Amino acid sequence: MLGTSLLGRLRRRDPGDAILRRAARLTLVASVVFYGCRYGVGSSTLATYGLFGTIAAGSFAQLPGPAPQRARILLLSLPAVWALIAVGSLLAWSTWAAAGGMLVVGFVVAFAGVGNPRLVGLASAFQLFYILASFPPYQPGALPERLGGVTLAVVLLAAAEVFLWPDPVPVSYRQRLAAAADGVASFLDAAAERLTDPPVAAGDRDARRERAYDAVAAIELSRSPPAWAPTAAGAQDRALRICAAALREVLAEADRLAADAPPEPIPDLAAGRLLRSCADTTRAAGRSLLPGATAADPADLDVAVGRAEAAYPVGTGNVRDRPDVPRLCRDATALALADQVRVFAVGCRVATGARLDGGDASSGLFEYARHSPWTLYWWQFRSHLAPRSAHLHSSLRLAVALAIARVAAGVLQLTHGFWVLLATLTVLRTSAADTRTALRPAVLGTIVGAVVSGGVMLVVDEPIVYAIVLPITLLLAFGVGRLLGPVWQQALFTVLLTVVFAQLSPEGWRLAEARLVDVLLGAVIGVLAGVAMWPRGAGHDLRHNGTRYLAASADAVEQTVQALLGAAPPPDRALSRLRRRMVLIDSSYCQYHSERHDPHRQQVNWDAVLSAGHHVVPGAESLLRRNPPGSLAGWPEAAALLRESAGRLRSAYDTLADEVAHGRTSDRAPVSTTCVDQLDRIRPLLGGADSQSVRHLVEVDRWLAGLADSLARIHPPAVGGPTIDGL
Repeated sequence: MLGTSLLGRLRRRDPGDAILRRAARLTLVASVVFYGCRYGVGSSTLATYGLFGTIAAGSFAQLPGPAPQRARILLLSLPAVWALIAVGSLLAWSTWAAAGGMLVVGFVVAFAGVGNPRLVGLASAFQLFYILASFPPYQPGALPERLGGVTLAVVLLAAAEVFLWPDPVPVSYRQRLAAAADGVASFLDAAAERLTDPPVAAGDRDARRERAYDAVAAIELSRSPPAWAPTAAGAQDRALRICAAALREVLAEADRLAADAPPEPIPDLAAGRLLRSCADTTRAAGRSLLPGATAADPADLDVAVGRAEAAYPVGTGNVRDRPDVPRLCRDATALALADQVRVFAVGCRVATGARLDGGDASSGLFEYARHSPWTLYWWQFRSHLAPRSAHLHSSLRLAVALAIARVAAGVLQLTHGFWVLLATLTVLRTSAADTRTALRPAVLGTIVGAVVSGGVMLVVDEPIVYAIVLPITLLLAFGVGRLLGPVWQQALFTVLLTVVFAQLSPEGWRLAEARLVDVLLGAVIGVLAGVAMWPRGAGHDLRHNGTRYLAASADAVEQTVQALLGAAPPPDRALSRLRRRMVLIDSSYCQYHSERHDPHRQQVNWDAVLSAGHHVVPGAESLLRRNPPGSLAGWPEAAALLRESAGRLRSAYDTLADEVAHGRTSDRAPVSTTCVDQLDRIRPLLGGADSQSVRHLVEVDRWLAGLADSLARIHPPAVGGPTIDGL
């Protein structure tokens, strides 16, 4: 009964058997390598590096993508693994030389993840390879055996990833983005039908809307595991993040347009025709992200936008002759929606590797796509070589902690000193709070494992027994232990190490004692480093960049309004500054997403915060293209209205920035952005104004209302939401 209950518990925690399949692959490869090298070839060095190479690459490395991609990453990482083992072996002659190497290697390996946080999973494995090689005995002549053991392990593990019980390929981010685009396109079709055709069934329209919102919610980075999320600095991953933000804004604009449907359908409404073109472009662009599809071409959308803009000015005389302000509102909303659809379409082209022509990067959001991948990665590295960079802080903290642990293990002449560094690597997190959280299971599990191991070794001293139970302990440590929790995982890993070293260098029950002492020392070093060096973690850096990002957004909005009123030059510098701030907060969020933190303390919906800026940049650029600077000059009543709206919006940005600085966001009342409200706001200003000026006023006021709605949609995430696992 107890066994059935435990099995049911394990199946619930691993419904797809992914963890057990990975544990089975690791167990088989590790057993073949260890038995073949230790008992077949008779080499303890080959066996040690083969076994730990399997554990490092198969358990400590958290690799992204499907099985063939993981196998390719493992094989491509071999030159770096050889270099780390060679450097560690050559520096093992001196404690201080090894510690200096640990300082450099620890920092470089950790900081390299800034270019692609998905590959941060390799960092712990790389550090483990150096750690293992940097301890005595100093035997440069044994380097070929060390490299041979690791190479054998990595090659066999890569083959096992592909051919042995491969994991089912989960739905990729591109597939979810394509599904979201399809759902949004379906809702756009329904909104177009509501504007121009006999009303569609309200239930069908509401169902399409709900499906669209569910699909768009699924593309938030917070719902994607770090190994699959598009968080790299490269052009394609960055384009996917822009696409997600644009799609959220497309859905919001479509919602506004659906709410603005006229009482009676208008068969030849320009907004309806443009909406249908937007639906077709959104659907085609989303499907272009799927394997084997062709790149999307936004040319048809550009034609539809041109036609809508040509039909946009209604009348040329006094507004009293043709006061069709509601239609102007709908047209303005449709054009704003088309702007975001075009951003989405161009982003999909960049994400699929298609080349951009001169007009595709006109918004400035995709200007980076004209640069080489190495240039983009260099920009990413350079942006984090700054005093406030959380990634710089965490890399330095880890490197210093590992170097101190290496010195302590060498000075104290610990027999298995690499366990000290392994414990430090396991306990140390990006913040002091997370480090304390990881400490308890590490220490408690090690105590339990040491007690069990010591008791077994007092009774059993025959190496053949430990050779027989090795596969069982491997499966328990990396399968069952991982499913039962950190304490069990640490305890079973301690038992595994005892079983391994009982065959390599039998020491009796003192091996368990050495393991306990080493882990306690490493845990203390990790905790002290976590408390003493930048204890607040990546969230602090993200909040700082978020505050500056929101301030830059507010500045860009204000200067855009001033330019349209003829009171300031075009806001080119403000928009450029906002784009730079956008890159910084985007980079910080990608790093934050890749790290481990308590979901109960996540109080900011960062996906929504980032989307707010993506609404500002293309919206301001398109607004200035259709409404040149100074287009509302000489209309004091309109200037007063727009300055008032911009002032309220600035206050909203400031309030949100203050909340973000303190790591929280509050619920906000919804902002009404319907054309009826728009008409009520501007009706007192219409006397004597020509229709062209009214058109400019409507579009600017509509843009400001849309920005206010974007801010109002930023709510705190649900407490206890999906956990983001890191290293």
